[in-house]
Amino acid sequence: MNNLPVEIEAAAPEITLACGALFLLMIGALSRRVMTDTITYASILLMILTFFMLVSVEWKSSVAMNGFFVMDGFAGLVKSIILIGMCGVLGLSIGYMKREGLTAYEYPILVLLSTLGMMVMVSANDLLSLYIGLELQSLALYVLATIRRKSLRSAEAGIKYFILGALSSGMVLFGTSIIYGFAGTTNFDQIASAFAESPGMKLGLSMGLVFLLAGLAFKISAVPFHMWTPDVYEGAPTSVTTLFAVVPKLAAMGLLARLFFDPFIGLQETWSQIAWFLAAASMIVGALAALRQENIKRLLAYSSIGNMGYALMGLIAGGTEGVGATLYYFVIYMAMTAGTFGIIMSLRRDGASLEKIENLEGLSRKHPVAAYVLAILMFSMSGIPPLAGFFGKMFVFYAAIDAGYYSLAVLGVVTSVVAAYYYLRIIKVMFFDESVETLEHEANVPRDAIIIACVAAVVCLVLRPEPLLMMTQGAASSLF
Repeated sequence: MNNLPVEIEAAAPEITLACGALFLLMIGALSRRVMTDTITYASILLMILTFFMLVSVEWKSSVAMNGFFVMDGFAGLVKSIILIGMCGVLGLSIGYMKREGLTAYEYPILVLLSTLGMMVMVSANDLLSLYIGLELQSLALYVLATIRRKSLRSAEAGIKYFILGALSSGMVLFGTSIIYGFAGTTNFDQIASAFAESPGMKLGLSMGLVFLLAGLAFKISAVPFHMWTPDVYEGAPTSVTTLFAVVPKLAAMGLLARLFFDPFIGLQETWSQIAWFLAAASMIVGALAALRQENIKRLLAYSSIGNMGYALMGLIAGGTEGVGATLYYFVIYMAMTAGTFGIIMSLRRDGASLEKIENLEGLSRKHPVAAYVLAILMFSMSGIPPLAGFFGKMFVFYAAIDAGYYSLAVLGVVTSVVAAYYYLRIIKVMFFDESVETLEHEANVPRDAIIIACVAAVVCLVLRPEPLLMMTQGAASSLF
């Protein structure tokens, strides 16, 4: 690929993914028989091919597409994690979608298109390419939320998600127009240059940045823009909920990191205060609201809200240590979340998918392996040492303390202790409550392999956490 023009080489993975998704769409539309499994496996292979194309490109800082697209070490690592996560999501859904009667070939294609949108978001170097990537991801996710067309809950969740998502997109566009009005450009580099030359435009750019952050905070379900999360998580099929919980938040957080430390580095005093509030509110609401939840997916929704607060803490701290700690935290969070949802999708009560926490009663006696795997993941999510979840939070807290955000770090520790209650409650139900209903465990090779990989990541990172941390900090250094 070194002989390709820089315009093509930098965006070759995205071009490959887009062409492959359109080709599979044609295959599915022209085929006279249901090919959901075939297209799903083909989609996984396409993302694996895209991943190898991505790692074969030199991750040097290069700008392409007339300044709209940037490729550097940060974008390369984040996009690699996105592709791995989306492969895992599709692998977990194999078998589940057919079992639930959702044999739509559009499902894996929509996953591919949302992946493409995330990759464009991470490499955006202009507010317009940012919006294109954001909407490409969002439009696919709106459809996926309502893919169970005969379910009223799924339809309600999708409508709520669409309406609130449209509102957030409007905020992003309004913020973009304000920024363009004051800076005279939408290019990240030129915005930074304009601010350096005319510090007097600080108030105008700050107003635009506030609307921009409000729209992006919706994408990571940060409080107070989290209202869609519990309903969508509960109403969507579990495989789609897994997608919402695992990958899109990483793409949005990567985009926030690029915005904070590229065009708006001169406004750090302004955005750090906003991000501080978002992080603190997310940790508090995520910890307290989950205490009253009886539905597993709603509980994990509030858990994800709290986790976004911890991740934001690293961005607020800034520097290679803070951004690197955020990326490290996301890798661990994705492994824990994917493994947890994988276990949930493999279990059924009287032929129906699990919904309530009480449905896990007696799991340790019926299916001990699944119970112990889920227990490991719950201990890791609660941040109990020496599992990987402890190191993820520890590095983020260290970065916040080094940057002088002592109160935020203390709040993070306190909310972690509160949140540990509802994680340990799941373990208590599995191991100490008696079961009165039939609990079934469905074996599935792709899903079981992904669950094993997630648990292995959680356990093995205990032995050597430094290599991954050095990798994430190295990628973060390309932003500075």
